[in-house]
Amino acid sequence: MGGRAASGTGSQTTGTGTARPPRLERGRSALGPALELVHTGRAPTRAVLTAELGVTRATAGAVAAELEALGLIRIDARPSAAAGSQGRPSHRLSVAEDGPVALAAQVHSDGYRVALVGLGGRVVATTPGCAIIDPDPADVLRAVVEAGVRLLETSGRVCVGAGLAVPSAVAEPDGTALNPLHLAWPVGSPVREIFADCVREAGLDIPAFAANDVNLGALAEHRHGAGRGARDLLCVATGHRGVGGALVLDGHLHTGSSGLALEVGHLTVNPEGRPCHCGSRGCLDVETDPLAFLTAAGRTPDADGSLLHQARELLLTAKDDPAVRTATEALVDRLGLGLAGLVNLLNPDRIILGGLHRALLDAAPERLRAVVADRSLWGRSGGVPILACTLDHNSLVGAAELAWQPVLDDPLGALTAK
Repeated sequence: MGGRAASGTGSQTTGTGTARPPRLERGRSALGPALELVHTGRAPTRAVLTAELGVTRATAGAVAAELEALGLIRIDARPSAAAGSQGRPSHRLSVAEDGPVALAAQVHSDGYRVALVGLGGRVVATTPGCAIIDPDPADVLRAVVEAGVRLLETSGRVCVGAGLAVPSAVAEPDGTALNPLHLAWPVGSPVREIFADCVREAGLDIPAFAANDVNLGALAEHRHGAGRGARDLLCVATGHRGVGGALVLDGHLHTGSSGLALEVGHLTVNPEGRPCHCGSRGCLDVETDPLAFLTAAGRTPDADGSLLHQARELLLTAKDDPAVRTATEALVDRLGLGLAGLVNLLNPDRIILGGLHRALLDAAPERLRAVVADRSLWGRSGGVPILACTLDHNSLVGAAELAWQPVLDDPLGALTAK
């Protein structure tokens, strides 16, 4: 995996020639929790790390030093004291800007994008959006991995793993895409296996993962974006086609017994509405996605362009175009109705919206919040904060989180396994 070899208990040197501290023994179990605290920005100093881990200052110092020796974090031993502060300032902690990366990819109906993502959710490098429509997932994922290899060769970074975000429910434990309808891929495509095969064929000896794009976007937002600090976070988003949802419960992504939880796109919000591919009518999936907005505004979509981009651009004209304004209000009302039902069922402490839904919130925040409050018991009793997702490419960042997770679980084991 590109990690540095490690053995013994004596003093060692890193690849840069700097002395590393004695290998941790009892403190090794704290490496993962400590790295996650720095990774998510919850331990900006060694003093905070000490308090969060509930260990002695010496142990926290040794843990931080070990993570720095692994090339994962940086310790600023001479931080500037804040104005008016007393006593010795604590060492500041940050992720290593030149450290390892994860290869992350997102496939959607209009193409794909590939990125290298470091700790802290930092996008180090990315390809432009690539347009490709192919009914064979192996052909698409082979092109995806080849683009990732080119990024890695240019960057010269160590890669810890690869993650893939797809617009489909992904069943566990097999990693099959059950409904990749907007990709024209066969139902039940074994996307995780195909992706792992492509990674291996490209000569990358790293683990590979795949999951639903909205689930991964929610995971990224919870760790690094608008969902940070929420205990029970509901995410609803529409990207290029369709609507997805995700739920973080007590700090952990809830995927259900087999990875299929939160198929919110098939909540009915307009009983007399458009037919849905699920067999019902008027689902969120076909009533609040970019195609629905363009259609409601009387526009014919450009088949060669991104539907999401077209819908966002059109939404900017809502103040001046009555047809666009009417379409905006209709979609906001239907989205609000769906969110209200989810609030009644799940009682989240925060809702975040992505894709076109984020733009609809920006366009009509009072109207959307009023619909949710009027139609939901918990909304009327106290209100649920509804916020826009804040991360660019959050599904890509979430895909990287999959690849980073083994390192967060056991940094020493993951980086010295080879």
